[in-house]
Amino acid sequence: MKFFSYDSKFSQLLLKLAQSCYLNLLWVLCSIPIFTIGASTAALYAVTLRMVKDREGDLTAAFFRAFRENFRQATALWLILLAVGAVLGLDGYILYHLFRSSTGPAAVLWTLLLAVVIAAGVAYAVVLCYVFPLVASVVNTNRAMLKNAFFIGARYLFCTILVLVIHFAMFFVVVRLFTPMLIFGEGLCALLSSLLLARVIDACTYDPNRPGAGGEESP
Repeated sequence: MKFFSYDSKFSQLLLKLAQSCYLNLLWVLCSIPIFTIGASTAALYAVTLRMVKDREGDLTAAFFRAFRENFRQATALWLILLAVGAVLGLDGYILYHLFRSSTGPAAVLWTLLLAVVIAAGVAYAVVLCYVFPLVASVVNTNRAMLKNAFFIGARYLFCTILVLVIHFAMFFVVVRLFTPMLIFGEGLCALLSSLLLARVIDACTYDPNRPGAGGEESP
């Protein structure tokens, strides 16, 4: 039947789901040491960004090649972000409890400080959405990667919100509704996010092979 043929949209959808499951397994295995999560995530996006353009090739070879190539930078960025996330989480926890136990001017002060931490947390989430896809796509310094991740995320805010919704929805489904969805986990999230991020990254980076590309540099 044509519906079940290899080239049908249904078969291609099943293939992409199976590939996302396999990539999720690779991502989990390569993230087990914790400090390698950054390199594993960059490798995952290196593959999924190619998948949405139908240029994935051998998934295993592509994943581990990207893992090796981006290991140093992605690991450094991950450790920086992990430290910043820990500080923000601790500050938020402390300020929340100070706010709950205070009254009068002190409560106003803790509320303002908590608002600052929440704003910083939002910016942190924006950077997390983009930094590893950028590592997988362009060559730049660590500082530029972090800066560009924030500014691109702020510029394409609707895309950023959708990427965050995708990850939150997966977390909610796994934790509250259907735990076996964990087999798709970050693999499916990265694939769905890449459908949104591919055009954004292409629009914000310079590719000398792109038709009509001028002489501008990548951000």
